[in-house]
Amino acid sequence: MSVLITGGAGFIGSHAAVEFLNAGYEIVIMDNFSNSKPVVLDRIKQITGKDFKFYRADLLDLASLDKIFDENPEIDSVIHFAGLKAVGESVSKPLEYYHNNVTGTLMLCDSMRRHGVKTIVFSSSATVYGAPDEVPIKESARVGNATNPYGETKVMIERILKDIYVSDKEWNVSVLRYFNPIGAHKSGLIGEDPNGIPNNLMPYITKVAGGKLPYLHVFGNDYNTHDGTGVRDYIHVVDLARAHLKALESIKERRGIDYFNIGTGTGYSVLDIVKAYKEATGVEIKYEIEGRRPGDIDACFADPTKAREILGWTAEYDITDMCRDSNNWQRNNPNGYGE
Repeated sequence: MSVLITGGAGFIGSHAAVEFLNAGYEIVIMDNFSNSKPVVLDRIKQITGKDFKFYRADLLDLASLDKIFDENPEIDSVIHFAGLKAVGESVSKPLEYYHNNVTGTLMLCDSMRRHGVKTIVFSSSATVYGAPDEVPIKESARVGNATNPYGETKVMIERILKDIYVSDKEWNVSVLRYFNPIGAHKSGLIGEDPNGIPNNLMPYITKVAGGKLPYLHVFGNDYNTHDGTGVRDYIHVVDLARAHLKALESIKERRGIDYFNIGTGTGYSVLDIVKAYKEATGVEIKYEIEGRRPGDIDACFADPTKAREILGWTAEYDITDMCRDSNNWQRNNPNGYGE
């Protein structure tokens, strides 16, 4: 049996591919390279010493999805990462986000159903909680009213997966609502390499550290937090990747549908990260305070108790590890995968 990893050449998907291969799984990766590079596949093989099948395909192409399942009848589960993911971009391009993320997932689930593959671990997000009523956030918190189109696509997909399960109890669904993945593989071979100007904090910081950008834009210092800048739960991407392993193992034993927060349970502000980066690497990050960015909220961090108790998963890396590994990735790949 094998696992299909959609978006497996992306930031999180590539790290998950490494963890699944190292755990002895056979995998099939599909990716359209809209926000990733082909060289990632070679680096996954270099890290693991293992091979895998790859398909360059788009979720919106049903014929390509059917081909993958037709040619690989051993696939019995899917880890679903593929999707557009930049919060700020989703505000300016809502149609593209709804079409790609929601329609693409519908296509995937349709093809899965027709090929008898009914186990899926879905890459959701803490954005489904919108502006939380309280933090840390539990899985029982209100879902909906996301503050941006990206978050709304995750809300919609979660509802779709629930409705699919209600209609057919043979489906096994694990929804991982994860917080803010940063860091990189300790080898420095794979990491986050977004197209254009980074939308997320850590890749922007590493670009400043590497001299590619002049300074960090800090969007708002008047939030209701200890230093006025937004507080988030940052999690090492390797910890996050391992959560998908635990989720797949658990769902095959427990069956049904369930939801898990994947975070450390500790909130750090933007300026906390700037300070931690300097302490971990010796590199001082220049920054300038600017106005708030649409769609951002005060604070968002997880209560990861459920994942620990049910999945047996807990984050192993701290903020120093995250900053150090991010810096290591940047130093080894000053131009990302473009070298």
